[in-house]
Amino acid sequence: MSEPWLSGPIEGVDPLLAPLLYSFEQVRQELAAHAADLSTEQLWSRPFGMASAGFHIRHLGGAADRLCTYLRGEQLTDAQLARLRAESEPGVSAAQLLAELHEDLARVERTVRAIDPSSLREARGVGRKQLPTTVHGLIVHIAEHSQRHLGQAITTIKFVRAIPA
Repeated sequence: MSEPWLSGPIEGVDPLLAPLLYSFEQVRQELAAHAADLSTEQLWSRPFGMASAGFHIRHLGGAADRLCTYLRGEQLTDAQLARLRAESEPGVSAAQLLAELHEDLARVERTVRAIDPSSLREARGVGRKQLPTTVHGLIVHIAEHSQRHLGQAITTIKFVRAIPA
């Protein structure tokens, strides 16, 4: 199977928006291959003091959701901030965590699919300080941030699997 970005154009999606959708599909495929069969203990294990794979997976979805809020020109809610503070709390199973992630990604995808490509250069502010970026800048960052935490989750999973229990 080839990587999602090699699957051709996505019907009805502007080519400048498609990389984020490809990124999310790669996240889904890679985590299904690497994380789906982890025990809850393995998922939340912190080998060598590293952040757990569970944290990276939860953070990936939560950050995508928060960045999408800025993409819409909105500010974070109290619920989003509480969720951010709880990202490293262990306990849920891999199945539960992956289901949560899939919901987050699907929500962001719906927003991205609705973006008018003529708005890509529109200004957006990030965070309380409203640091400057654009609609396209946020889309690119959501994709790259997702891939960064996907890689960290997979690396952590490989350590967890290699260390004798």
